[in-house]
Amino acid sequence: MQKHFTIIIVTLLVVIAACKKTTTNNGNNSGGGGTTPPTLVIAPPPAFGYYVVGYMPYYRDPIAIPDAKYRMCNVINYAFATVNTSGLAILQTPANLTSTVTKAKANGAKVFISLNGSTTDWKAMAGISTGITNYIKSVMTMVRQYNLDGVDVDWEFPTTSDGSDVLFANLIKQLSDSCHLDKKYYLTMAVTAGKYAGGIRDAIKPELFAYVDFVNIMAYDDFNTTVPYKQHSDMALATTCLNFWRNTKGLPMDKAVLGTPAYGRPSGITQTGTILTYNSIITTYGGLPNSDSAVVTVSGVNGNNPYTVYYAGMATTKAKAILARNMGNGIMFWEHGQDAINTNSLMKAACDTLGRPY
Repeated sequence: MQKHFTIIIVTLLVVIAACKKTTTNNGNNSGGGGTTPPTLVIAPPPAFGYYVVGYMPYYRDPIAIPDAKYRMCNVINYAFATVNTSGLAILQTPANLTSTVTKAKANGAKVFISLNGSTTDWKAMAGISTGITNYIKSVMTMVRQYNLDGVDVDWEFPTTSDGSDVLFANLIKQLSDSCHLDKKYYLTMAVTAGKYAGGIRDAIKPELFAYVDFVNIMAYDDFNTTVPYKQHSDMALATTCLNFWRNTKGLPMDKAVLGTPAYGRPSGITQTGTILTYNSIITTYGGLPNSDSAVVTVSGVNGNNPYTVYYAGMATTKAKAILARNMGNGIMFWEHGQDAINTNSLMKAACDTLGRPY
């Protein structure tokens, strides 16, 4: 009995000592016995698709966009913060970003900052050893300052022909680490339509898909200044783009977001002064919301001669929304200020088709 009692006493003393050590460590963050800091992980935040993305250019008045249009989107991409000659991200019209964040978040939408810049400035920034580091610091400072939810990279366009594809990959990987630290912020990228082979299309390596949360496919601007009767963003292009990125490049379905325009382009003539917003096509120039083309006459443009402008109307936008749901996980619009704000809205057409409340 005495031996057993001694063993029990010794055991209790060991347990008490261990408890005292743990308590000391929890209250002391210096020296060799401080509290172990929480382990931070690099992983994406939770997905929330089907994504409806609407770009908001810096030159639009966010207050003029009705609240319902913000509710139609679950992501607003504020465009842009531009890389400057010093290799930093410079915000365009900060007051409009503040207003965008206020309206978007009041209506349940997240706000990402979209990054752009000239090819020369992108390459200069990413081509030096400290360039990407300093650039990302300026981006993340902006994200925190304006209470943003993520970052969208709109580098138009890296290419294999000059090595900027490697610089682009380095930027995406390092920016992904910063955005995804502790599952805090989202990261997306906008990519070329993918219809035409070449260095620009090949610059986007499949390995990058693991570093971003989704990809905005710019399935528009397939125009020609010498060939007439060419639609720049029809269903054929949308299908071609999704097939390429999904089936040829291996973009996961849950990361594929199909882009569609809220503007029209002519074909076979100059693009200068002839591009019209969807809203103006149907409210000023007599276009029909369910058509994809209209003959217009714009004062002082094209020698005051009529020309045909091609756009993706409500019926085509509805079909794209379904295609994007069947082959991907979202639809993206360029841009809010070009869309109608009434029952003819393209965003509304997409949401109604998908059964999304707003």
